[in-house]
Amino acid sequence: MISFLAFFLIWAERMGWEVPDCHYKACHWLEHRGNLAVLRCFRGFGKSTILAVYNAWRYYCDRQYRILHQSESDPTARKTSRDTQNVLRNHPLTKGMLPDGIGTVEQWWVNGALDMRNASMFAKGILSNVTGSRANECQNDDVEVPGNIQTPEGREKLRYRLSEQTHILIPGGRKLFIGTPHTHDSLYDEQEAAGADCLTIKLFDKEKRIEAKDATKLRYSLPFRPEYVFTGIHKAARLLVESIDYIITPEGVEFAAPPDTVIDFYAGCAWPERFDHTELETRRKECRTVNEWDSQYQLHSKPVGEVRLDPDRIREYNVTPDIRYANRTCSMWLGQTQIVGAVAWWDVATGKVKADASAFSLFLTDARGHLYWQVCQALTGDLAEFDDNDKIIGGQVIQIKELVIKYQIPVVCVEVNGPGSFAGKLLRQALKGTGCGVREEFSVTNKQKRILDAFEAPLSSRFLWAHSDVLDGPVYDQMRDFNPALTNQPDDFIDSGAGAISQTPVRIGKVVGIPTVRAREHWQLSDGDHQVEVDY
Repeated sequence: MISFLAFFLIWAERMGWEVPDCHYKACHWLEHRGNLAVLRCFRGFGKSTILAVYNAWRYYCDRQYRILHQSESDPTARKTSRDTQNVLRNHPLTKGMLPDGIGTVEQWWVNGALDMRNASMFAKGILSNVTGSRANECQNDDVEVPGNIQTPEGREKLRYRLSEQTHILIPGGRKLFIGTPHTHDSLYDEQEAAGADCLTIKLFDKEKRIEAKDATKLRYSLPFRPEYVFTGIHKAARLLVESIDYIITPEGVEFAAPPDTVIDFYAGCAWPERFDHTELETRRKECRTVNEWDSQYQLHSKPVGEVRLDPDRIREYNVTPDIRYANRTCSMWLGQTQIVGAVAWWDVATGKVKADASAFSLFLTDARGHLYWQVCQALTGDLAEFDDNDKIIGGQVIQIKELVIKYQIPVVCVEVNGPGSFAGKLLRQALKGTGCGVREEFSVTNKQKRILDAFEAPLSSRFLWAHSDVLDGPVYDQMRDFNPALTNQPDDFIDSGAGAISQTPVRIGKVVGIPTVRAREHWQLSDGDHQVEVDY
């Protein structure tokens, strides 16, 4: 028997391939890896091609070896199965191992296999039924794709299907995950955290990014000498030319003009013979978002689409509002910031298990117009609970009453769509005597549009703050996962926040002026009004 690297080089010579260094590394790792393993490699690496040769080598070493190969769909899984058959038929060391007429592309047996119940190769999509199979190795080739991980439910379904492989493997069996990440909570990261043997081969070994907001200078310091400098993404992407667009300095680089867009510096290309300057620029232009480029070529766990509501742009605080009394007046302070307004929004739901969350949000605002998301929590139980005298003694409205008293909330807006049609009347009854008003609001705007309209401006301008308890709850994940194209996704808590923002008045910090009056320039030193105190 020979090593897999030698087996692969024989096949590469037959196919006329030039083998790059990164393929040597992958072949050596595939042979010596642990039983739970993850191979992350950039798009265009040829991982499925290598995997087909690896499968043929496994049958060359042991004709009783059984592989369950799964990909994102049945047709994709069958492609690797068909490629494995091609290697077995044409590799000098495996000719004659594959009989004619036994099995199909989906499942087939090599000559000498004794288990006629479980095929040597069984190729199925990850969401297909494979219960009852047995295997020495389960392979997951690009099972994580945008189509099955758009929502938390989709990612959970994928993980449930993957867990079935534990029961399919024989004792001491192997699991292999191979692919590129497509989301922030990638299953490859999850396997690595579980102790998997991991090999990650990025397109570029060294990288440094300057964000657009910081790309206003000519000179930048770098920890390495850049070999490739990109600006922009998608149609605006460019691979800059040294000595024309920039020059190398002892500390880093100096540009001919401030880039004013995202800049990426790279060095150490894993496959420079295939990914030349023209190919790199073409692929950069084909990526619609920076996240897509980062995940597919630099293997960072990010969603390939654009994150419309980036929760990392929220500014965190961890103080509680304080009511102060002085000079016969009261005021509310958040640390050293005076609060001048507060709006609460109740997105009503029944509070039942597996139903939409009945979400309550409280926003505070200061004189500058900054927004402070103080409370975002789920209300549970019935809308109201009554005693024998029809007095409200419990339920969601009493939970709101406790928050109203705690934070001295002046008004609660109730979304009267659906179950909220009578919630406003119950809340008024519960809040009687507190001085808090109840305003009923009927939402007719598309929910996805309403959420985007409310959050995009505060996030882009960085004047949205949130309490630590809010960010530690469901809000962070719901914002990060929010996809405007989906109508069925967890968004109850950010929807309640959007409602509160929509009811918060826009505050102007200073008088802009009367546009119809033409002001005179006060060039004289003594010109202007003065207030003088005298004592007669």
